[in-house]
Amino acid sequence: SRRCSLPNFSASLFLLSMLAAVPTGLGMEVMAPATINALNGTSVKLSCTFNSCYKVENKQFSLNWTYQECKNCSEELFLQFRMKIMNKQLDRFGNRVEFTGNPTKYDVSFTLNNVQLEDEGTYNCYVLNPPDRQRGHASISLKVLTEGRCGAVPGPWHLGQAPPALTRCPLSPEPPKRDSTVAVIVGASVGGFLAVVILVLMVVKCVRRKKQQRLNTDDQKTEEEGKTDGEGNADEGTK
Repeated sequence: SRRCSLPNFSASLFLLSMLAAVPTGLGMEVMAPATINALNGTSVKLSCTFNSCYKVENKQFSLNWTYQECKNCSEELFLQFRMKIMNKQLDRFGNRVEFTGNPTKYDVSFTLNNVQLEDEGTYNCYVLNPPDRQRGHASISLKVLTEGRCGAVPGPWHLGQAPPALTRCPLSPEPPKRDSTVAVIVGASVGGFLAVVILVLMVVKCVRRKKQQRLNTDDQKTEEEGKTDGEGNADEGTK
């Protein structure tokens, strides 16, 4: 009977070891684009979503957004969810951080307004949704550009996966140059027409002045001749 119990005991140990190796809760999966390019002075959404087998309960759910200026720099906590969203309002960001996600829809994204060159760095998204035991994590590298418009590098990219090579951001196309030849011709034509009209008006005015002067001169002569004739008649009468 002892010999028969040994295989059963070994099988029980094997079964217990297999059960112990199975996690009580499935690990979370957090997804975010590896790299996002943003134009200086604009607003950019840093997207972070997660998958969980459990419904989100505000009393248990937790979220941390941290900023890391360089690879070896310490992380700075600037956005947190504990029962409700809490903006730490770091001096670096001020009030430019706006939470635009919805944890109940497995979205913990935020928007950074008025992006500055100093905002470049790594943004870490940490999510824990009990009874999940493992905290999920994803990172986003933000690149700030001074010209051109870019979007996020296609994702999602998971933790531990090498990010793709950053594609060069195309510059915004310049507006086509307008041909000014037509405008010059039209402007010259209008200007020439106005010049001719002004010249004609001046000539007409001068001619009218000369005619008026002649009329005035003729009237004066007529008056003088009339006076002369009157004086001559008076002299003859006295004689």
